[in-house]
Amino acid sequence: MKSEKISEAVVRRLPVYLRYLNELHAREVPTVSSQELGQKLDLNPAQIRKDLAYFGDFGRKGIGYDVSYLIEKIRHILKLDQQINVALIGAGNLGHALSNYNAYLQETMKIVEVFDSYEPKVGTKINTLTVKPMSDLAETIQAKSIRVGIITVPNTEAQHVADQLVDAGIEAILNFAPIILRTPPHVRVHTADFTTDLLSLAYYLEDGKELDINEQLSE
Repeated sequence: MKSEKISEAVVRRLPVYLRYLNELHAREVPTVSSQELGQKLDLNPAQIRKDLAYFGDFGRKGIGYDVSYLIEKIRHILKLDQQINVALIGAGNLGHALSNYNAYLQETMKIVEVFDSYEPKVGTKINTLTVKPMSDLAETIQAKSIRVGIITVPNTEAQHVADQLVDAGIEAILNFAPIILRTPPHVRVHTADFTTDLLSLAYYLEDGKELDINEQLSE
């Protein structure tokens, strides 16, 4: 791997490549070119080659990439060749959805514990997971070597939850609360703000598409 710093944009594209490579592997496709990857993923083939070259020489001229080999290498780069335990904090609707989706994941990175501060939710089950009280957070994280936390609580509670996760030894946080979290430099935070993503789509809509309600009623 090159010694230069790898940009976040490159790291975020690796799971995209991995997902499509897994699709090819399921169809027993042995090799794929950067051109084919680019067409399927709507990316510049040169960018794909550059991204992968940061981590090694995986392709063969005139042949492309061996699908199985590249899957193995990307999984190693992303540390998905080891078990990574995840804790989810917030057993509301979004927390339920993420936990339910978790049951179908084939990767080694999975939600293994769910926590909530609302007493009526404690002890309830989401698939095979039992919701635990926040008082068990630190002990459970250390006992199960949990390295990643997912926050799906209201924004008024998110920073306090993040502080608890940091104190318990969490290394990375995926935050779904609409707030910027403050954490130490050694704790990586990614914020999934789908509200902002949705609202920003309005910019790309064509003008003049509104239907006057009175016009609809008169038809």
